[in-house]
Amino acid sequence: MKNKMIKVSVAMPSLKIADVAYNTKQIIRMIQDHADSGVMLFPELSLSGYTCADLFFQRSLLEACKEALAEIASAVPDTMTAVVGLPLQYKNKIYNTAAYLSDGKICGIVPKINIPNYGEFYEARWFASGKDIEKDCIKIHDENIPFGTKYLFTDERTGACLGTDICEDLWVPDKPSTHACMAGANIIVNPSASDEVIGKQDYRRMMVLQQSSSCYCAYLYCSAAMDESSTDLVFSGHSMIAENGRMLKDVIFPQTPCVRSGIIDLDTIDYNRLHQSTYPDTQGYERIPVSVSPIAQKYAITSDELLAKLHEEEYPVARNPFVPADDEERWKRCRKILQIQAHGLATRVRHTGIKNLVIGISGGLDSTLALLVCHEAQRIEKDIHIIAYTLPNRGNTTSLTYNNAIDLMKSLEVEIREVAIEESVKKHLEDIGHGGTYKGENDVTYENAQARMRTYILMDAANMDNGIVVGTGDLSELALGWCTYNGDHMSMYGVNASVPKTLVQYICKAYALATDNAELRRVLLSIIDTPISPELTPNKDGQIAQKTEEKIGKYDLNDFFLFYVLRYGFCVEKILAFALRAYPEISKETMKDALKRFYNRFFHQQFKRSCLPDGPKVGSVTLSPRGDWRMPSDASVSLWMKEIENA
Repeated sequence: MKNKMIKVSVAMPSLKIADVAYNTKQIIRMIQDHADSGVMLFPELSLSGYTCADLFFQRSLLEACKEALAEIASAVPDTMTAVVGLPLQYKNKIYNTAAYLSDGKICGIVPKINIPNYGEFYEARWFASGKDIEKDCIKIHDENIPFGTKYLFTDERTGACLGTDICEDLWVPDKPSTHACMAGANIIVNPSASDEVIGKQDYRRMMVLQQSSSCYCAYLYCSAAMDESSTDLVFSGHSMIAENGRMLKDVIFPQTPCVRSGIIDLDTIDYNRLHQSTYPDTQGYERIPVSVSPIAQKYAITSDELLAKLHEEEYPVARNPFVPADDEERWKRCRKILQIQAHGLATRVRHTGIKNLVIGISGGLDSTLALLVCHEAQRIEKDIHIIAYTLPNRGNTTSLTYNNAIDLMKSLEVEIREVAIEESVKKHLEDIGHGGTYKGENDVTYENAQARMRTYILMDAANMDNGIVVGTGDLSELALGWCTYNGDHMSMYGVNASVPKTLVQYICKAYALATDNAELRRVLLSIIDTPISPELTPNKDGQIAQKTEEKIGKYDLNDFFLFYVLRYGFCVEKILAFALRAYPEISKETMKDALKRFYNRFFHQQFKRSCLPDGPKVGSVTLSPRGDWRMPSDASVSLWMKEIENA
């Protein structure tokens, strides 16, 4: 597979103001010590120091910086692009610039556009704006070097395309990096010198995250450190690496010299831009070739090689990508999802004028969450009435799930109705010639007859009471087709349709821990601890016999695959490497088997997803045929199966 994962670094060298020779040695040493980086960014005016003030007018300083630039360029390995800041005279003015160094040469120089001249900043005293210099050249050592603001620096092998902000360029409404990204830049470098005052760190971080998010890019921000002059200001070396609105590295007040590295994934950036049809294009930029090597310095990489590098770099891959690892963030997400679900259902109630919500409660996770959604919707629309049915099949339904269902309904003070289905199911099976009793494993007729009978009862009960049936099936079940067509697959409004199974249990747990109702908390925690099962086959001595994950695989793995297939469109080999990184206890062959099972079910069960009932979208991954996912039911899975075999 093509390797588009790149190690990038922000580097804060030890620095002496106006001592170009010293600064050059420090920069070269850092480049050599971190030669495995594809991109290395240094602070604004890092060759001279940002706080040189009127020394910028000194010919000796300007010439020393120009001479040093070539020396540094010759030290940059042919696998890296380094970006260094320096003052540079061009015609009759001095410019604050960022120089791109790669393949042993100066590839191009970009001048700063927005020159701050307010508060503590007096840059206009020394520097001119480069806004009118789009594509020009400057002569350095008899070489004509591209000089201007309309240059992008590109490695065609990885697809890395670098654009430029310089410090203040990030703080203005019309950011140069926005235009660069619209022209194709997927990595923005910002050599900066931002002094530290109260509140500025948080605002700076927010801007970097916002720009990387709205532009679908990686954003490298590297600020001047504490070695700058402290005559009036203190510099903190606040440096960040962000990707698609996610902070990868964040350091402030480091001890210099300091390098922080992170791995960015251009596949995620490319997918976001391809998927977002409103992402604009712009022209007018010229591309200059540079070298930006991927991790392991292999432009084509196997899943084993990628996995080894992910381990070596300690690249974090979450086992549950749908579930935030941070407790507070997870709590916020769970509450927000429940809020979205409840408001979606309340809106449907208002628009239809139907106040009765009919729902089947099994004592399992999904119907529990759906009932909690109904309960929260009732807080929004006070005249909602919830009619909850338990529909046991004695012999299959265990006392554990039955009692949990009853206790849950009592705790939430809903209307409870019970309809035992065993006799009607048996009669139906006898009528069609099945015989009415379970014939053993793979007797899908026996299993599905129960699911359809329950839906049949709920639909008719809703008609009888002028209600709507609230569906309980979740995103993971829809992805795998683990639902009975026209059984639990169908409802009048499916509140869980875009909530993955791994998140369902956390939402229920968050609700349990937040409630003041001790009995509700007890029953919710009991439901969370109950094995996942549709209970469509006879139990064994009163214990659950049919366990879902024994048939379709562990939900955490299936949700992991689902996330990377739909959210970023990863190829099979990359998903495999990521999965083995997240689950090191699972062997490669076992993981490949799990992938095969996932892809087979995902492709072959599309027909069920093509006719889903309405339901609210709560996250970026969803399978609504009217919204985010359109797929032919007859698509072949052979391409993906072949990739798994060869991985």
